[in-house]
Amino acid sequence: MKTKEKFELYKPKKFLGQNFLVDDNIARKIVASLGIESTDPVIEIGPGRGALTKHIAGLTNNFTAVEFDKGVHANLQKEFGEGVNLVHSDFLEFDLASHSKKSNTKLKIIGNIPYNITSKILFKLFDVYELVDCVVLMVQKEVASRLIAKTRSKEYGILSVQTQIHCKPEVLFHVPPTAFFPKPSVKSSIIKFSFNGEQQVRNIVNMEIFRSVLRESFGQRRKFMSNSLSSLFEKYELAFGDIDFDFTRRPETLSPEEFVTLGNQVAEKIMNHK
Repeated sequence: MKTKEKFELYKPKKFLGQNFLVDDNIARKIVASLGIESTDPVIEIGPGRGALTKHIAGLTNNFTAVEFDKGVHANLQKEFGEGVNLVHSDFLEFDLASHSKKSNTKLKIIGNIPYNITSKILFKLFDVYELVDCVVLMVQKEVASRLIAKTRSKEYGILSVQTQIHCKPEVLFHVPPTAFFPKPSVKSSIIKFSFNGEQQVRNIVNMEIFRSVLRESFGQRRKFMSNSLSSLFEKYELAFGDIDFDFTRRPETLSPEEFVTLGNQVAEKIMNHK
């Protein structure tokens, strides 16, 4: 399909956060970074104009592309026919567990995603981390910095901790606004998430309580942990002295592993208190 015809068929919708990748060299580089083997189950989030899709299609016989936009989905079907399993769905509602079960192996996921739902997509993936091998996503450069942020940095926060307890994030390269149509007002980065290493999330006693500790801690990131967690401790009638932790520290100084340890101690006290 000629470039002019594609522009007519795939007009980006601002309300869906659509910025289509138009640089083919970058598209090839993104796909190569996923390391696709011929039998790998690959899922693409939001194929759009098919910039990544066309390079993935010939690499694996188990490829599914999930597209929310009905018009774009129809155009992709015309272009790729039966060569790609195209699903018209919101990725946030797509059943990854069923798809993984059918494939009987861990998933590889890729996408140039709408930046306004980056966190929702990441947390969906984190919820099924045991089913995922690796993920390569295009994200806003500022968000990429938060995902890989280290302790004591201004970028370090809830998203940093949640990401790093589930997987190993790595920024591969940056992508200029000129690689898209229309040009976004922000810079972009390609980030790879590897889910096969040591995962701190497996040590968490109670995820709901862990997330509460994390949320309360960073809700007042410049204060001591004793101040940040005071309302949570009052709610469950806990005493700071009953937990082996230095509550004069600030949340930005705690590593992801330390948050897991603290969350587990709090969870055990709460569950024993009931």
